[in-house]
Amino acid sequence: MSRETMQYDVVIVGAGPSGLSTAIKLKQLNSKLNVCILEKGSEVGAHILSGNVLETRALDELLPKWKEQGAPIKTKVSKEKFLFLGKNSSLSWPTWLLPSVQKNHNNYIVSLANLCRWLAEQAEKLGVEIFPGFPASEVLYNEDGSVKGVATLDMGLDKEGNKKDGYQEGMELHAKVTVFSEGCRGHLGKQLIKKFNLDEGKNPQQYGIGLKEIWEVSDEQHQEGLVMHTAGWPLDNKTYGGSFIYHAEKKQIYIGYVIGLDYQNPYLSPFDEFQRFKTHKVIRKMLEGGKRISFGARALIEGGLQSLPKMYMPGALLVGCDAGTLNMPKIKGTHTAMKSGMIAAETIVEHIKNKRKLSLYEELFKKSWVHQELHAARNIKPSFSWGLILGIIFTGIDQILFRGKMPFTLKHKHADHEALKPSSKMPKIEYPKPDGKLTFDKTSSVYLTGTNHTENQPVHLQLKNKYLPIQYTLKEYDEPAQRYCPVGVYEIQQNQFVINSQNCIHCKTCDIKEPSQNINWVAPEGGGGPKYGNM
Repeated sequence: MSRETMQYDVVIVGAGPSGLSTAIKLKQLNSKLNVCILEKGSEVGAHILSGNVLETRALDELLPKWKEQGAPIKTKVSKEKFLFLGKNSSLSWPTWLLPSVQKNHNNYIVSLANLCRWLAEQAEKLGVEIFPGFPASEVLYNEDGSVKGVATLDMGLDKEGNKKDGYQEGMELHAKVTVFSEGCRGHLGKQLIKKFNLDEGKNPQQYGIGLKEIWEVSDEQHQEGLVMHTAGWPLDNKTYGGSFIYHAEKKQIYIGYVIGLDYQNPYLSPFDEFQRFKTHKVIRKMLEGGKRISFGARALIEGGLQSLPKMYMPGALLVGCDAGTLNMPKIKGTHTAMKSGMIAAETIVEHIKNKRKLSLYEELFKKSWVHQELHAARNIKPSFSWGLILGIIFTGIDQILFRGKMPFTLKHKHADHEALKPSSKMPKIEYPKPDGKLTFDKTSSVYLTGTNHTENQPVHLQLKNKYLPIQYTLKEYDEPAQRYCPVGVYEIQQNQFVINSQNCIHCKTCDIKEPSQNINWVAPEGGGGPKYGNM
């Protein structure tokens, strides 16, 4: 039987900032275009997680009257701090010595999940159709090999792939142009990059894992508008990472930690490093007596310009973090993702109206301020492969003295999954037990994400070789999936590799960091995964 088919001018996969901006701009340019967005989360924003300090440049262009239209953007950055932490010490770095890209004057502390919900409202007012709870699971192709559209996942299958009561077949959505805006490490974007060789001649992509909590604290501990970052402890000099602490409205603090997934020690646990970070006397003082109300984690893309794949192919475009437009030294990807979507919309309108080739997307992208930003930022992340201190010194020289215009481009030498060293060659890391007040375990943390997956469905964390975890990865690396997963999805029990897929919060870390690339993340049944509130 052939599946039910729906025809659109443009199908967009993912209702994040880039996908929503693409849709809004399309309708602004041509209100008659038939545009839909598929979103795998149970609602728009359910899977959105970010720090987030927002630079409004792209939003100012897209919706200049966003203040009058009620955008959830209220807390302006009023003060900044940057600390270098030792185990028992801290050194405050003067903000006037920070590179301009790391200053947040005129930026806002926001919930990106709530901003996406608001952007979705603006898109729907313009006539965009949004379908939450419908993950795109398959790319469809025309006979000539061009992208035809996508198919949604069949619903109501058991673990063996048999039809349960209430089985519902997926639908095909065909489009003149399909836009992939799935966010970091999109599972369809990953396939397209491979199929069309979009990363040919590019550096290996680089990633980090970001972990975040929201705390409610007392008036005395709260400084609304304060933005604070730290580097140093608890990480060693060879491991890239650092923290963010943003004082939002309603006596809330957004606190988080980002660790580069090119770390070497298989015993390192990003989740436990984050918990340990909070025990530093400076951080503890900020949170003590407060209450943790939210937790989440998500991979972020850090490769920058030299890792950016070709973003167009026959019938389709990659936008935002599905491609990798995050500005790493700014620690910001929302404004660049939004602008990439807006450029994609301009390209699509020209393609449909005047038969312009989709390669126009990269022509316009290279003329835009996004490209200028990424070019100026290109050398920062690779410089940290020399260690924290040399990376910081180089960043100062590159960004302050040369303003990102050095006459060379540093390269990323290897993919993150290639960076792990055998466990026999690395020291074990002993993490303190959580106290349940300041530090927590993974079980209580996953509960705060609101994660839920329909029982008895096909496992969406697929092993290419089911024997490899025990026969190779456990022996060689002491099975690091037990530690790099922030919510305890992977365990070794009685010499068996156990996958607790119901705990998965869709961070994609396993898909990135597994040393043999043996784990393939695919979309689970619609609406599954976390349900973030105001993350």
